[in-house]
Amino acid sequence: MTDYRSVPVVDSTQDRRTAVTQPGSRMARRAAAAAPPPPPPEDLPPRGHRSGGGQNGQTKMRVLAWVSIGLTTVMVGGTLTAYTAYRDAFGNINQEDAKKDIINPRPPDTGALNVLLVGSDTRAGAGNARYGQQLARTADAGGKRTDTIILMHISPNRDKARLISFPRDSMVQIPRCKNETTKQEMPPRRDMINSAYNTGGIACTMSTIETLTGIRINHFVEVDFSGFKNIVDALGGIEICLKSGVNDKASKLVLPPGKSLLNGEKALGYVRLRKYGDGSDIQRIKRQQIFLSKVVAKATSTDLLTDVGRLREFISAAGQSVTMDPELANDTEQLIQIALSAREMTAGGVKFTTVPWGPDPEDPNRVVWKQPDANELFTSIRTDTEVTVTAQPSASASARPKVTLKPEQVKVQVLNGTKTVGKAREVADELAKQGFNVVGVGNYEATGGASLAKSEIRYAKSIDTAPDYADALAGSVLPKPQPAAGKVKAVGAQPYTSTTAAVTAGAGTKGTPIVQLVVGEDFDSVKVTKLPDSVNKDTITASEQKNVCT
Repeated sequence: MTDYRSVPVVDSTQDRRTAVTQPGSRMARRAAAAAPPPPPPEDLPPRGHRSGGGQNGQTKMRVLAWVSIGLTTVMVGGTLTAYTAYRDAFGNINQEDAKKDIINPRPPDTGALNVLLVGSDTRAGAGNARYGQQLARTADAGGKRTDTIILMHISPNRDKARLISFPRDSMVQIPRCKNETTKQEMPPRRDMINSAYNTGGIACTMSTIETLTGIRINHFVEVDFSGFKNIVDALGGIEICLKSGVNDKASKLVLPPGKSLLNGEKALGYVRLRKYGDGSDIQRIKRQQIFLSKVVAKATSTDLLTDVGRLREFISAAGQSVTMDPELANDTEQLIQIALSAREMTAGGVKFTTVPWGPDPEDPNRVVWKQPDANELFTSIRTDTEVTVTAQPSASASARPKVTLKPEQVKVQVLNGTKTVGKAREVADELAKQGFNVVGVGNYEATGGASLAKSEIRYAKSIDTAPDYADALAGSVLPKPQPAAGKVKAVGAQPYTSTTAAVTAGAGTKGTPIVQLVVGEDFDSVKVTKLPDSVNKDTITASEQKNVCT
């Protein structure tokens, strides 16, 4: 099995197998004064230098992907009412089969719906060139780039969503990709994350995100300048609230303090606004997240979804500035699923998160992703675990009522059944972070000394409630082992002391059974339900932004 994760593996003096080292930090901070490295000679020209005060055209399009989710919601929302009434309007959506150009191994599909949202700052096309400088008037409009990359994750039961924003100047490892123009393979390199789009287009961007996060991307949506304005205008404008007035020449925006209803043109100025508040890019991202939450709320309002004529007109206009993969654009059932979930999620299930980051040690003007926090965020998406662990009664205990157990009520002994040194402690640390009461670690010797192929969960036959505790643990391990009665012999067992979690190892209710997790070669991860403070700090909930002033 290909390992798509970047999960740290910690050495342990209690385990004797070979440890896998953690890769170095891959990402990096925003370039406030330095231009990104130039692409290969046959590629599109590099961007100009950025400055803290913003540049004409280059700083505008971070918003596009924020709005593309709103566009997606609106376009598919009508499938709940009269899809046939505007089937022709859907035909205006541009389509691109990008998946055929992905040349790296892809993560497995988990049943969740993951859509990559990007805002393209191409100056090509009607209505786009006016936002660029002289380069924008050239034949190819100076190429295309993305200053916004967002991963929209919708849970398998389609009732929750998290939108993850990747800072555009994150320094990452770009995998090998096809050049979008020449189709020649480009070698892997360390570069800014948005350079993947510049040289390899949406296919390379998808592959980069998949390689870095281990999350399968099912679909993509691209939006350009005109699309942004069309979305806002078609929604009848978006109301925002400012703590103080704005009179900014750079963004050509004049607004009073308090509430204002913004049309497409003013909204474009608002989302690119820099000289406001503390002037930081992070604060601007927060304003954009709040703006998008308002777009989502208005896009899923009953007034729009039930007005077939208005919805058809909007889709027809905005669709010309949108590109999707054919599977999404032509799959009515998939569109209905997104529409249904979008309506459900507006009640409070949409969260906006920025990847945890810090200054790049090699260049403080760029960012690297904070680890292990970023990987824990990705694992939570990859394992889709925003649910409380609930134990299911085992077959042998079907006569007993269902028991709901919290992780801290479950005592666990982790045994390493593989040949990798430190595996028991690595898994124990993951379980402890999620609240499980890990009481010990050790090793397990399989028959003949071979490495155990599949992980096992074992419980004592003599304790009636043990199957419930085993089931609770099994629900947090991927792939999910089938609990079995009868504990195994531990080799070199020692008490576990947590160095990563704010729990006391060994604590818990007296008399509760100890469940064994015997780690096999197929072990993938522990489901992440408790996210780090850095992730929670950079997360907002859409339903709470209605009356927020920025």
